Order: sequence, then C-alpha cells, then structure tokens
Amino acid sequence: MAAIKKSIFREYDIRGKEGTELTPETLELLGKGYGTFLRNRGIIKVVVGRDSRATSLEFSEAFLKGLCSTGCDVTNIKVVLVPLLYWAQYYLKSEGGVMITASHNPAGWNGLKLAVGYSQTLGQKDLEEIYDIVTNDRFIEEKGAGLHEDIDIFPPYIEDVLSKVHITKKFRILVNTGNGTAGLFTPELLRRAGCEVVEHLTALDPTFPHYTPNPAQVEMMEDTGKRVLEEHADFGFAYDADGDRLGLVDEKGQNVWPDRYLILLARNLLEEKPGAKIVFDVKVSQALPEDIVAHGGIPIMWKTGHSYIKTKMLEEKAELGGEMSGHIFFKEGYYGFDDALFASLKLLEYFSKREKPVSELIEETPRYISS
Repeated sequence: MAAIKKSIFREYDIRGKEGTELTPETLELLGKGYGTFLRNRGIIKVVVGRDSRATSLEFSEAFLKGLCSTGCDVTNIKVVLVPLLYWAQYYLKSEGGVMITASHNPAGWNGLKLAVGYSQTLGQKDLEEIYDIVTNDRFIEEKGAGLHEDIDIFPPYIEDVLSKVHITKKFRILVNTGNGTAGLFTPELLRRAGCEVVEHLTALDPTFPHYTPNPAQVEMMEDTGKRVLEEHADFGFAYDADGDRLGLVDEKGQNVWPDRYLILLARNLLEEKPGAKIVFDVKVSQALPEDIVAHGGIPIMWKTGHSYIKTKMLEEKAELGGEMSGHIFFKEGYYGFDDALFASLKLLEYFSKREKPVSELIEETPRYISS
C-alpha cells in the first residue's frame, strides 16, 4: 500500500507542505492515480502546467512520469497560470488538465488542481477515488502515446482574449503580482491591450519576500493602493499567484471589493444581454443582487467555492459569476471558467465606455454599510 497522507486531499484540490506532505515520490504516485482515474473514463489526452514555485518543476517532472506510465497522451505547457491551463484544454481539445500550484498559499506549500472535462475541476468524491486508487495500487500501466513540450500557449491565448473585448482607451495601470507567476503574463497582455503598465513586484520570487500574492489580503491591496498614488495611475490591478483571482484599486488608492466591481461587470453584460443570469456567493453584500435586478438581470446566490459557482453556472446556464475572493467567471463570449486576466480586460472594456474615473463609477453603485 502506497504511503500518502489523506490530509492533502482537500475539498476540490490537493495541497500540502513541500518536503513532508508532498515529495517527488508523492507526485509520481498522484500522476499514476490521476492517469488511471482518467483512463477509467476513456480519457487519454491531458495538458499539464505548473506555477513558478521552488518545487514546481521537480514536482511536475515526477507527476508527468507517473501520468505517462498510465498510457496518457500528455502535452506539457510548462509555466502558466490556471486560466491559461483551462484555456489550453479547449485549444488542445484535452479533457484532462493538471496545474501544479498551491494558489495563494504561502511559500513552502504546493499542490494540484485537477480537471476532468473542459475546465471542470475535480470535487471531493473524485479526489477520494484517486486516493483509493493510489493507496490500493490499482494503477493502469501502459506505454504512453508520448510527451509533447513544444507548445507556447500564451500567444494564441492573447490573440483569442483580445478578440473578445473592445477597449477604446489607453489607461495607465499599476500591476501588482506579488512576485507570483502572474508577473510573467499580465503586464504583456495589458500592454497588448493598449495600456501603459507600471509594474510592481512582477519579478518571480518563490519565497514571496514581501507578502503572499493574494488580493483578499489587506497587505497586498494597501501596497497596491500606495503605489497607484505614487505612480499617478488610473487604477491598479492585483493578482494572486496563479492568475485566477483579481483585486482592483481606484485612482485614489482605495480598495474596490470584488462584489463592487462585479456590479460593473454585471452592468456591462446586461447592456448587451438583458435578462442574463448572474451567480455569486453568499459573502457578497445585498447591493449586488439589487443592482442586477435593477439593470434587468437575474441574480442567483450560491455557496462559496469556485467549483460550486462554476457548477451552478452550468446548471443555471448563467453568463457571469463571481465570489468575494476575486474569482470571476465568464460564460458570455468566453468559456465559463475563472480568469483574472480576462476579468481585467472586461473591466477595461467597461471603463473605456465611460468618461469618469474608477472611483466615481464605484460611487455610483449601491452600497451597504456593515453594522
């Protein structure tokens, strides 16, 4: 029986401490378990990416070894963001998808996000099945169709996402990626969108010497706001380490909570598609559903968790979804998964239609004061 800790299997991903809970040996076993899980469902094509954490390359190599031993046809897209991994599933027509990342966890952690079907992350029941496969050595072993490493996914991604938005103004944007992997991608994308980008903590450093890149943490957003003021930026964007959560700061350096900017994204959608359904988690303020109704949309509240929101959007055929953590999901004109880079572009699209600064646009949204 393989030695692997049950505690690393979370509700909808795998996470653990490097060197104790997660080792190359553990990752090879997980690769074999996930590959067997896919093969049992008739899935053979898998795309694999990783973040820039200190152990991610070593863990990726071990995971790929295990995965290929099950007969899967694997494309390694190397260092990417989670939304790029999901996008690559559609681009490469691959129902299997793996991202080696610990998301917003601090340095010293790593993990896996696993998909079955296009951008559909595994839930607890699926992860328990993989745990059972691994602990009971019920692996499929077969010579794989090969490992391909010759695809740079970012250029076609940029072309695709820019074709889906209409941005008519040039903004000066402060971009803070907190030394996470998003620093490799977001500045280039925003420049390609016609913006002037001022970079802050965009150099990769897996030790996260300043703070963990997490827009839900006050420290990151306060630092972003301070830099916006110093650089006289129109606004600031902050990204988590793997690019699926977005923070926004206005030109006054004030943090704009995700439920406030989700109001703007909902209005942007409802201008083009009246009657659209919009899903959000239970942590948002009452202002969001009220504004959705006022602008002709249908609000749907659901439980917190990006997998839950994504599943509910599919069930309801919703066009937009969001969480207070900064996960924003777009189905209208996109693929339905959470993508902080695309969310940035959609906000730019909305801002470029208006002649007002971000602070005024936010002030025009309803607001509830917590007692």
